Amino acid sequence: MDKATIADVLDKIATLLELKGENPFKIRAYTNAARSIETFGGNLGDLKDEEALEKIPGIGKAIAAKIKELVETGSLRFFEDLRSEFPAEILELFSLSGLGAKKVKSLYEQLGVSSIAQLQTACEAGRVAELPGFGKTTQEKLSTAIAERTKHAGSFQLGSIAAEAETLQDDLRAHSEALHVCIAGSYRRRKEIVRDLDFIVATSAPAEITAMFVQHPLVASIIAQGPTKSSVRLRSGIQCDLRVVSATEYPFALNYFTGSKEHNIVVRNRALQRGWTLNEYRIAPAPPAADSKRKKVSSKIPAVREEADLYRALDLDYIPPELRENCGEFEAAAAKTLPRLIEAENLRGTFHCHTTASDGHNSLEEMAAAAQALGLQYLGIADHSRSSIQARGLDAARLRTQIAAIRKLNREFENFRLFAGVECDILRNGALDFEDEILAELDYVIASVHSVFTLSESEMTERIIRAISNPLVTMLAHPTGRLLLKRDPYAVDIPAVIEAAAATGTWIEINAAPKRLDLDWRWWPLAKEKGVKCVINPDAHRIERLQELWFGIGVARKGWLTKADVMNCLPLGKIEAELGKKRGGEQ
Repeated sequence: MDKATIADVLDKIATLLELKGENPFKIRAYTNAARSIETFGGNLGDLKDEEALEKIPGIGKAIAAKIKELVETGSLRFFEDLRSEFPAEILELFSLSGLGAKKVKSLYEQLGVSSIAQLQTACEAGRVAELPGFGKTTQEKLSTAIAERTKHAGSFQLGSIAAEAETLQDDLRAHSEALHVCIAGSYRRRKEIVRDLDFIVATSAPAEITAMFVQHPLVASIIAQGPTKSSVRLRSGIQCDLRVVSATEYPFALNYFTGSKEHNIVVRNRALQRGWTLNEYRIAPAPPAADSKRKKVSSKIPAVREEADLYRALDLDYIPPELRENCGEFEAAAAKTLPRLIEAENLRGTFHCHTTASDGHNSLEEMAAAAQALGLQYLGIADHSRSSIQARGLDAARLRTQIAAIRKLNREFENFRLFAGVECDILRNGALDFEDEILAELDYVIASVHSVFTLSESEMTERIIRAISNPLVTMLAHPTGRLLLKRDPYAVDIPAVIEAAAATGTWIEINAAPKRLDLDWRWWPLAKEKGVKCVINPDAHRIERLQELWFGIGVARKGWLTKADVMNCLPLGKIEAELGKKRGGEQ
């Protein structure tokens, strides 16, 4: 029972209480308790101790007892009884954009809608538009949201299944009969969207590994179980396949099941050109053929004990999994010009982090402490600007108060620094949400679009280019505004934005939040070619989200970026100098 699971149960209790029309103070108590558990930095063992729980801000005696029961037994009677008062599917409705407890309550009580399927039927019949507080526009938006959800059924954000994937991989590696274990497939290639998980395990005891796999606590149901392949569905809903192989088969299986399909085709063709046949389990001499293009085999097949040996046998440098999309990696591997890709340990700091001053969940001090615990040398604070009313954006006075607080804290740090910034809204006409006089007082400025997503491509492109042309803008955040599996990118000419960023010296963000991963990895080779610098930011609204920098590293690697391409790989002394360059007019 981890913190995330406990917080999720508390959030669901708050939601169900709101559906019941309970006292708002009681509802808020569970919501606050969920946030307190999420940010709890103590020993998880303390969550079994009621007295220790009651010392956590936001947790009273009654909720402490419930958390203790949940941790000790794995379930909570109060939650189960509460959930039994409503149809099982009703919580699914909250996954649709624009539906909060008040609207779900109206749908349930007035139309008998308790599932997405029932909501779709009600929308098609026009009954939702007739409800007070809804109307035709809301009905159309709900219909669109349902259609989008259906379109993406079976797809998962990389970040939404990473915890399960890594936990299962760690547990398989800990098994005494496991020789080699790795997650293959699109997960290993760090694709932003995955449809399933492929685990490859080398072992001499396949039955024992299979039994452990299908009986794992994360498994919700078993789809199939066999001597070498088994499939299960995890609690998140994603299908997970296990293939058990021998140690000699492992490098071939890992390579084949990592993919991509396009990459595998070229790998097999290179083997054929050398007179070999290659499949997911072995490499062997190919049957005689009259193909004049096939090279003659002048020696025996080299031994392949690991993946790198396979690439060497094909006269290639080892190709990192992130690059295996048949997008130039073979040419570079053959010419020995593959870049040394960025590693997580190369990061020295990050920017684009929020605090309780706007819509964050942690204070300046807590964010700074978390960054230092991760070994970072600096952290940039960029709360929302005044136009982001829904995010409690800062006006000029509150921003100046925060700047002063950051300057004061910096006097207390050794070998660490907070940078004072702002995530400044780009207004519809491309103007910035603050005057230059205010922006000039900051260490850096992040410009981003948070509204009016429906402009034409030319209008949106002009809007963004005007904003980043301001010398005080350091970086452009989440450039396409996409929310993976939820909201498509707005129309924008990315090559034109990249050209403008190159001309103005503006850094472009890889937003590491798993729901964004924006700018997309497919654009980074072009940006790199144009000389645009990258900055990997977590867009962290709570201390735990700082660790999502890991997802940003995956995007950067997939975009062929090295540590020299990423500004926040610079140590503290050098990043301080770079932050001043653009506003000083240097390019």
